[in-house]
Amino acid sequence: MQFRDNLKSELDFQDIKVKELAARTGISRRTIDQYLSSAAKMPSAENAVKIAQVLGVSVEYLVTGKPSEFSDESIIQEIRLFQKYRHFISKIENLSEPARECINFFVEKMGGG
Repeated sequence: MQFRDNLKSELDFQDIKVKELAARTGISRRTIDQYLSSAAKMPSAENAVKIAQVLGVSVEYLVTGKPSEFSDESIIQEIRLFQKYRHFISKIENLSEPARECINFFVEKMGGG
């Protein structure tokens, strides 16, 4: 993923509008729109740091999409994963133990474990 995609994803996840990000970072809305456009201008290091600080993520995460090993972003990603699949998890939890074992076996055979 590119900076643009990671920034869009983070704004969506945190329900932050471009106008709000601009106000909180001191970066013009037009400039942030350029970072989000299909032409995807890369921000200066200074602006990337401002954006990352406001969003509570590292610049590394915005650039690579991968959490920094020295941050809580890996925990945040796990929380997001849980939120995405919590309805599956609750359904699986309500199954009998043999049924859960069957699902676990299937997932492992499909390469997911």
